[in-house]
Amino acid sequence: MPHSARRRILLATASVTGLALAAPAWAGLLRTPPQALGPFYPRQLPLDNDNDLVSVAGQNGIARGEICNLHGRILDESGQPLAAARVEIWQCNAFGRYHHPGDRGERPLDPNFQGYGRFTTGSDGGYRFRTIKPVAYPGRAPHIHFAITVDGQAPLVTQMYVAGAAENAGDGLLQSVRDPLARAALIVAFEQTPGGGELLARFDIVLGAAGQGGG
Repeated sequence: MPHSARRRILLATASVTGLALAAPAWAGLLRTPPQALGPFYPRQLPLDNDNDLVSVAGQNGIARGEICNLHGRILDESGQPLAAARVEIWQCNAFGRYHHPGDRGERPLDPNFQGYGRFTTGSDGGYRFRTIKPVAYPGRAPHIHFAITVDGQAPLVTQMYVAGAAENAGDGLLQSVRDPLARAALIVAFEQTPGGGELLARFDIVLGAAGQGGG
């Protein structure tokens, strides 16, 4: 098998399964492609901006939607974990509305959904959020926005999509990623945990070297 073909198989495995691989010296993990910031990054961060988006301080209820434990690792291209990376996520609620003054749609707000969260990775590069499985927004496939900031590097802004969502094929932003391996790296399976209960999803994110940006 040619060298280039073997390398692309390795990268496909790493990106689709979301597993951190101990790559040979001649190979690197596929960098997570950048995506647009979008119009609904919070203008002002909520007072409650931890990594649990389904429970809001001062509210007694739980967010509507399918609750999911979303986790992964922030890695460099050699597969090494990146500590002290700030991971931010934001998404619309289960009704398809963002907690943002610019979203003036008639879909209802959910007072029990935080809409934004952040987490700083430890030495293992890991992050974790408790949120909801994303739903479709008018004109968009279900997605979660990510911004990853590491000292000495330009932030990576990207989006994560739901495996099997019918809207994926018609989402212009997702389909603008022309490389099928890079596009597959943004699509994540949401799986039922044994015994039912909350969903589980894993999204590993690979950053370029300092000075290369995110793409």
